[in-house]
Amino acid sequence: MGSERMEMRKRQMSVQQESVAGTKAPAQNEQPGQGNRGSNACCFCWCCCCSCSCLTVRNEDREERNRRASYDFKAEGNADFEESLKPTAEEVLLWGQSFDKLMHCPTGRSAFRQFLRTEFSEENMLFWLACEEFSKETNKSVIEERARIIYEDYVSILSPKEVSLDSRVREVINRNMLEPSSHTFDDAQLQIYTLMQRDSYPRFMNSPVYKTLLKTVPEQLVES
Repeated sequence: MGSERMEMRKRQMSVQQESVAGTKAPAQNEQPGQGNRGSNACCFCWCCCCSCSCLTVRNEDREERNRRASYDFKAEGNADFEESLKPTAEEVLLWGQSFDKLMHCPTGRSAFRQFLRTEFSEENMLFWLACEEFSKETNKSVIEERARIIYEDYVSILSPKEVSLDSRVREVINRNMLEPSSHTFDDAQLQIYTLMQRDSYPRFMNSPVYKTLLKTVPEQLVES
């Protein structure tokens, strides 16, 4: 009888331990912060919404960068193409006659731009070229977008490529930016053109860059 009682007691204790273990197992498997599944569901949903919102913002930023890069490539790409051109002897001589003739010649703009780069004022030529391209645009939505890009790149005081404009011209631009048109930067473009003509052009004519090019001109052309 004693042995039977001991056996029955062992079985009861075993059943009780299994029952206790069964009730404790879920608690042991729970991770911190997962006690309230309802709040987690809300948090997860919020995180997803936030993530989607962030993705939307990132996509918009990416599209903006692509549009800016596309416009910058088009505006500066023309200048880069001009740099690959070689001037003729006749063109080199024309540059010395007037600044207008130099600026109307793609190879002249290229040589002059390289000179401006040595003086750390290449942004003047880039701004002028951007305005030339901008003035040909007719699509209103494109005009508004490109006007903002040009403003941020060359007019804003926060830009590393800011050009030198007086307060009057800046006020004109700010008014024009309220309703941009293809003439928004006309005054600014003229002022930078005049600045290059009066300040940089005379130095270019006396620079080693131009003098080296003159040496390639046949004497017959120079004498004529």
